[in-house]
Amino acid sequence: MLHGPPALSADDKGTVLPGSDVPWPVEGTLSVNLCIDNMGYIAVTDTSKESAMPITFMLNDRSISLDVEGEMPLLWALRDVLKLTGTKFGCGAGLCGACTVHREGEAIRACTTPMSSVQGRRITTIEGLGGQADHPLQDAWIRHNVAQCGYCQPGQIMAASALLAQNPSPTDEDIDRAMAGNLCRCGTYSRIRAAIHDAAGQLQSDSGQTPAPYYQSNLES
Repeated sequence: MLHGPPALSADDKGTVLPGSDVPWPVEGTLSVNLCIDNMGYIAVTDTSKESAMPITFMLNDRSISLDVEGEMPLLWALRDVLKLTGTKFGCGAGLCGACTVHREGEAIRACTTPMSSVQGRRITTIEGLGGQADHPLQDAWIRHNVAQCGYCQPGQIMAASALLAQNPSPTDEDIDRAMAGNLCRCGTYSRIRAAIHDAAGQLQSDSGQTPAPYYQSNLES
């Protein structure tokens, strides 16, 4: 159990705790690392002198500069610092796909992407995909009633968007391969596949191309 120093009073002001480099009591605002030293005290190490270099990148077509550590996961910067909570935390190991965003148009896992790797890069989240939630994929998701609990769906849509940007007319096999890393605990995979085909046809129609044939029998969920 974590516990602090024994009965230090105002008379002990300026005392450096064992295993620490910060005088007791801690005054002002510090950036610190905490650990337990060999005497069982909380060891406080001042890292405020190790100021982080600002990390500048494009986020949803806006220039962003954050004073965060380079090893901070992109997911925490999005959710905790920028309050963009559409990108979800699922596993923390890049295995479930709930935190999928785009870096230069490529689908990546935000939970395992360090902030140092987005310096000067272009990042897109679910909030920046359709603006007013009117992206063809989002429309198709609604038409096919894809979402059940909905938790994984932002990541699913971001993965699907990256797929259609590279392959405007994916087959079932293409979709299954591209979406394999995005897990849905509600099991809506057939609806996801149908919605991607639907959105692909809409995108091709909007661009003046002839949509690839996709028959209603394939849309059954």
